[in-house]
Amino acid sequence: MTEEIEFILDSTEESMNGSIEHLEKAFLNIRAGKASPAMLGSVFVDYYGSASPLSQVSKISVPDARTITLQPFEKSMLHPIEKAIMIANLGFNPMNNGDVIIISVPPLTEDRRRELAKQAKSESEDAKIGVRNARKDANTDIKKLEKEGTSEDICKSAEEQVQNLTNSFIKKIDELLAVKEAEIMKV
Repeated sequence: MTEEIEFILDSTEESMNGSIEHLEKAFLNIRAGKASPAMLGSVFVDYYGSASPLSQVSKISVPDARTITLQPFEKSMLHPIEKAIMIANLGFNPMNNGDVIIISVPPLTEDRRRELAKQAKSESEDAKIGVRNARKDANTDIKKLEKEGTSEDICKSAEEQVQNLTNSFIKKIDELLAVKEAEIMKV
């Protein structure tokens, strides 16, 4: 097989891996009832004029399955952190006791669980679209090589390999979705 085709296959696999990584990050933001520091990963705080991630201005800990505590590195940051959590619209109600911010994670209702499962399914569909786009780009590149004189057999073989890659990544996405849906629906 030619170097160009090897390069196309490698870049396609890399692109498909990127879709899987993006999906895993998106799944971290979908909460499944248990408290986790990752739930606050999208919260940014105004720290002396610049937007800083919450983890850089406070210590985040999870004392139990339903509680997240935040200990700001500076006491003056208590109110800005509370405000940032409210603005992030995560469905949390932070409480401030003068030292730490305590967030109690409410249990999920059945409707909310279904909504989160739909959101997870939507994220997995986006990942599948990313994988299919990588396949389309690879097949287009292979067709170009065929027009430039690469043998038809080699190109057909490469297209089959791209399709096999696509199938394996789609299967992996479906497996990740099944695990996440089970995690969300578990009471």
